[in-house]
Amino acid sequence: MRGFLYYWKNKGRRRTMLTAYLFIAPVLIYAIAFNFGPMFASLYLSFTRYNMLTPPQFIGLANYVRVLTDDPVFWTSLKNTAQYALEVLPLNIAISLGLALLVNRAVRGIAFFRAVYYLPVVTSIIAVSMIWLWLYDYNIGLINLILEPFRIGPIDWLGDPRLALHSLVIMRVWKGVGWNMVIYLAGLQGIPLYLYEAAEIDGASPWRKFLSITWPSLRPVTIYILIMGTISTFQTFGEIYAMTGGGPLDSTTTVGFLIYQRAFQYYSMGEASTVAFILFGIIFTLSVVNMKFFQGTE
Repeated sequence: MRGFLYYWKNKGRRRTMLTAYLFIAPVLIYAIAFNFGPMFASLYLSFTRYNMLTPPQFIGLANYVRVLTDDPVFWTSLKNTAQYALEVLPLNIAISLGLALLVNRAVRGIAFFRAVYYLPVVTSIIAVSMIWLWLYDYNIGLINLILEPFRIGPIDWLGDPRLALHSLVIMRVWKGVGWNMVIYLAGLQGIPLYLYEAAEIDGASPWRKFLSITWPSLRPVTIYILIMGTISTFQTFGEIYAMTGGGPLDSTTTVGFLIYQRAFQYYSMGEASTVAFILFGIIFTLSVVNMKFFQGTE
């Protein structure tokens, strides 16, 4: 506050400060209108019974109590979301790091392969979902056609509750590794070459150089990927909506899809807002735990 008054009393600095506020005003207005405004409105609705036909009725914590103690579908969706994240994140990190190591070479044509690996990232999730729907098709899907000569299948990849979620994991990893590959590639190119040269002089093997130099140097990058990946996987919606609709038997219903289901299929905006804020709390907690854990192991 003292610093603000100091700048405000000086005419020249006051003009500079007003100019700065003028430039950031559009961003602030956008954030208030489309981020903070809806967030606080959703928080209020989580304490109400609201079906979009009648005015919201305040009911206190009743929605939270019901969702947490008397809603088996919520706990099923939370289990599915956790399983989905635990499968996607390790695969995504391992494959994207492997690809980054492969394309981190000054050889002819390497830019082409970088672009090819990144292409799924810029493709619409709905378009990717349609492609994988054809690949997984029970009758004419390419995957079943490839397996047919080996007398395997046909397999109902998306219709079997035991396989549906794993099938979505494969698609999600395929679409997301390109993004993490680029991030890991930037991290690899920031590692000083003299570290590898010193290790080479000491006779270190490639595996030893990876364990002692590459992987520790990529720790901040891995923390970022893990946190952003956790947020992304817990918010998964598009592929669920396009490919399975949460089925079969709720085996692919994630928390993100449950929010949509409660809001726009059952028109229970209060419960949808409640689930959304529970999800926010889970994501926030996991992000803090990830940061503290990795900082503690440095």
